[in-house]
Amino acid sequence: MSQSPILITGGTQRLGRHCAERLLDDGHPVIVTYRRERETLSGLRERGAVTLAADFGSEAGILDFIARLRDSTPSLRAIIHNAGEWLSDPEPEAAGATFERLFRVHMQAPYLINLHARNLLEACQEPQRDIVHITDSVVRRGAAGQAAYAATKAGLESLTRSLAVQFAPRIQVNAIAPGLVMLGDGEENRGEGQWRVPGPGVIYQTLRYLLDNDFVTGTVVPVDGGRSLV
Repeated sequence: MSQSPILITGGTQRLGRHCAERLLDDGHPVIVTYRRERETLSGLRERGAVTLAADFGSEAGILDFIARLRDSTPSLRAIIHNAGEWLSDPEPEAAGATFERLFRVHMQAPYLINLHARNLLEACQEPQRDIVHITDSVVRRGAAGQAAYAATKAGLESLTRSLAVQFAPRIQVNAIAPGLVMLGDGEENRGEGQWRVPGPGVIYQTLRYLLDNDFVTGTVVPVDGGRSLV
């Protein structure tokens, strides 16, 4: 496996944590970001993961993280942009602040990190280098009450295509658009009909495919069991 680490933003819970643990299982060095201290961090640290605090809610916070990332590694094998926030649309008086927060986390942070860390990816001695954006299948059908969330995730998909062209051929840029693959605490997986909730493993399978395939770039891979088609 590459000695250059894989960066996962928002890698301490749910989908990000699962992918971080699976990458460690596969022998990859891993760097994960976190916004606040969690019990799960100790387990990742014990396994050798580097953990970096980061708040992507402001440009200053993003740039501060980039500076500390540069201090922590001379190269990167891949960047997985998993950090995100699920915020419903508020009353009009608070809508601007909500949209700005989602824009910074879902679009500005990946954009600036990708630009500033491009040379870290190009310094990797492996033949393949990847950026993977985690978006959302809701982008295809829209979301009443979560318009700002859906719009900023759609913007991240647009960044995927533009940066795939801009960074070619040395860096591949793709996106994964999950549907409902995990339940919240206390929710029951009923597996009703075709709309089962498969767990985070299906996202890691897709991520693994992108990390292992050197002929895919500029794509958005929906992983939603077909829900976006109906």
